[in-house]
Formats: sequence, C-alpha cells, structure tokens
Amino acid sequence: MLDAARIDLSKYRLERAGEMLKTARRDLDAGDYASANNRAYYCIFHAMRATLALTGEDYKKHSGVISRFSEQ
Repeated sequence: MLDAARIDLSKYRLERAGEMLKTARRDLDAGDYASANNRAYYCIFHAMRATLALTGEDYKKHSGVISRFSEQ
C-alpha cells in the first residue's frame, strides 16, 4: 500500500500538470504555438514526476525523469 505522503505528492504534481495543460490550450487558441508547445512539455514532465512519486522516486532534472520513466 502506498503511503499518504507519496499519494499527496503525486496529486500535487498532477494538479501542476493540469495547470500546464490549461495554459497550453490557452496559448494554442491564441496562436502562440511556441508557448503552447513549452507548456505541453511541462504538462508531460509534471505528469511523469507524479507517476514516479508513487514509487518514491524523485528527479529534478528533466534527463533523470525521462530516463527513469522510460526504464519503467
């Protein structure tokens, strides 16, 4: 069973991902494609960190998150 701290951290990171997704949609609708792409990337990054948080892992660098997420 997962502990409450891991679940809370994962939920927080998923909320951040949701915020980035909303911003990406807003930027896309405004025709700001570069910003929309950037926000979409961070949405995925935060969602990946949320998933890893459930296993008790944490990586702050993008390369670490991508590498570990790919392994799993």
